[in-house]
Amino acid sequence: MKICVVGCGAIGSLFAAFLARLEDVEVYAYDLDRLHVAAINEKGLRLSGEADFTARLSATTDPAQIPRCDFGLVVTKSMHTRDAIRAAQGIFDEGSAVCSVQNGAGNEEILAEYVHHVILGTTFPAGHLVEPGHVCFDIRGDTWIGPFQPTGTPFEKVERLAGSLTRAGLNTLAMQDARSAQWTKLVFNASTNPVGALTQLHHGAATFFEPTGQLFEQLIDECLAVAEALGIELDEDPRQLIQKAAQAAGKHKASMLQDVLARRPTEVDFLNGAIVRYGEEAGVPTPLNRALWAIIKGLEHSWTDP
Repeated sequence: MKICVVGCGAIGSLFAAFLARLEDVEVYAYDLDRLHVAAINEKGLRLSGEADFTARLSATTDPAQIPRCDFGLVVTKSMHTRDAIRAAQGIFDEGSAVCSVQNGAGNEEILAEYVHHVILGTTFPAGHLVEPGHVCFDIRGDTWIGPFQPTGTPFEKVERLAGSLTRAGLNTLAMQDARSAQWTKLVFNASTNPVGALTQLHHGAATFFEPTGQLFEQLIDECLAVAEALGIELDEDPRQLIQKAAQAAGKHKASMLQDVLARRPTEVDFLNGAIVRYGEEAGVPTPLNRALWAIIKGLEHSWTDP
């Protein structure tokens, strides 16, 4: 089996490294970070933290160098999804299936414009890039994947990919409808990421500080109202996930906070922006999500055109 990881940042590197330990899987990584790619090819991809090993795999900044693959894992930031899959679409054919394990909602629709079979997914492991070729595995977690129904993806493909990921050490559940898991993560991220990004508090600090902890609760209530209106039942309580993550070792900074500190565009359009869009469709007001979306967008604008 050949698998291409599209986007070899922190989380993509976790997937690539674990999969590369399987003898029956060839792993290829496509990323635009030339230093990271060069380090992987020269010294291997090192993980530390929750797992400590170095994996060997082929990485490149040129998707034309990657052979046809059975599966793709898209792990780019959501705002880069279209550019990434447009560049990588030649790696996949009618027999391939491409899985999004990205934050937020709306990535699957973009992938479906370029590939035949799409798998909807969500993942909870977290990490950060220490240096080129070295990623720290901060938080363990499960992954859930299921067919993106509009593309008619066979469930057998979902089971095959889930089986390989689980054998590699990343517990993955194959589901007929993975929206419940996707929305659990969506609500978690939409409620915590922008608050952390604007206050610059790491996850635990924001959770246990009463004003921001209360804001988490209010955002969750707003998101759950939208999910209920859409007929989506979450498979886990986001509040419990927030508490669990807050008690994890270390001071994990949410990805949106990392982006803000680096003055990079954030995924807010696919998080709070998605909640706002779905709320409009369902007739559910989302004033808190709209406010946080607008403030984050304003912050991004200040970096480029103050």
